[in-house]
Amino acid sequence: MTLWTAAEIAAATGGTASGSFAAGSVTFDSREVIGGELFVALRGETADGHDFVEAAHARGAAGCLVSRPVQHPHVRVDDTYAGLLALGTAARSRSAATIVGVTGSVGKTSVKEALRRAFQQIEPDATHWSVKSYNNHTGVPLSLARMPKNTRYGVFEMGMSHAGELAALTRLVRPHIAVVTWVAPAHRAHFASEDAIADAKAEIFEGLEPGGTAVLPFDNPHYPRLLAKAEQHAARILNFGRDKRAAVHLVRSAADASGTMVIADVCGDTCVYRVSMPGDHWVLNSLAVLAAVKAAGADLAAAALGLGQIAGMAGRGEQCRIATAGGELLLIDESYNANPASVAAALAVLGNVDATRKIVVLGAMRELGEDSDAMHAALADPVIASGAALAILVGHETTPLADVLQNRLEVRRAEGHEAALLLLREVMAAGDAVLVKGSNSVGLGRLVAALKKD
Repeated sequence: MTLWTAAEIAAATGGTASGSFAAGSVTFDSREVIGGELFVALRGETADGHDFVEAAHARGAAGCLVSRPVQHPHVRVDDTYAGLLALGTAARSRSAATIVGVTGSVGKTSVKEALRRAFQQIEPDATHWSVKSYNNHTGVPLSLARMPKNTRYGVFEMGMSHAGELAALTRLVRPHIAVVTWVAPAHRAHFASEDAIADAKAEIFEGLEPGGTAVLPFDNPHYPRLLAKAEQHAARILNFGRDKRAAVHLVRSAADASGTMVIADVCGDTCVYRVSMPGDHWVLNSLAVLAAVKAAGADLAAAALGLGQIAGMAGRGEQCRIATAGGELLLIDESYNANPASVAAALAVLGNVDATRKIVVLGAMRELGEDSDAMHAALADPVIASGAALAILVGHETTPLADVLQNRLEVRRAEGHEAALLLLREVMAAGDAVLVKGSNSVGLGRLVAALKKD
């Protein structure tokens, strides 16, 4: 399927085409090229995409978006990042899709993935979504640029670590429905207060299309602040939560080790479904999904089926069995990122697991600012409640947690992911359940990859 012709790319970006070609996708990573893509040669802080044009061509790229002469089919522009923004803008402008934008301190990738599963039940061949965690100033325009013309539902994740970032992204995405999953002290170091984080998340409403809907977490302490901002931009507001006053609220739930059966009230309609991911936080995620589906005017029953097909994502709750001496252990991979709310949720999942012994490998939670010590120490009670017998703590920021836990369970310390892996290999045994969780910069994803490779 042709996504962009050379002429369309040139028209969108104001560039000059070297000749005719047609691209079926767009990427700025030459390693993703498998044949037929437009390769965007972005200049980064450590590398220049123009240095990988030859590799992209050799792997089968249909053409390149460049800002200097190359020998292969291309469209030349003054600035390739501006070109990518223009291409994303053009993709959004030509689309008649219902667009959902998702942000939040926790749960945004999970809700984005659940929403795309829900919409795929309705339009399996006309649902588009941002992949991986492409939620920043390069990932969002790339995700838009990849959106096919015939898309019926589009779901885009938007992240931020500083004020003003979401405002720019949401004006690019122009969502019909804007979802805030939750507000918690993520990236706290960059904000004067948690209220300021809520204000930054609420920027997503600034890009709402006329007649758009804001979807808000009713149970969140910052709900009034989010509501005040949403009322400035949204024609309709749908809230979700456990509180019966929410438009979309939980009626009853029953959990087991592999998921939760849920009865929800969706604006007066009863919806019964199963969430196939364990954890109480996934119940709230599912309510956010149903609220967005309701706002889109889509089939709730079909969408609910999608919630039963969610699979664990690498780094975000994926569970797998790892062979070890005498049998195997359960690995719960939450290695992608961490803040106090997400760590507590992951520990609650571990608490419901049946295992001979439970081990937590917890990496530092980064970017928490002056509250870092207190927030790390506050994880002690959730760790104990999880039933963990051993905690392997990674990074100097975890020292306050180690101090509180010392006399309550066995604690081992590691400065990095390699040392943590060595410690874990020394102690892990058949029947164990191992939770791995930490900020992405700690590198615990590499620990998980090594265990899987074993």
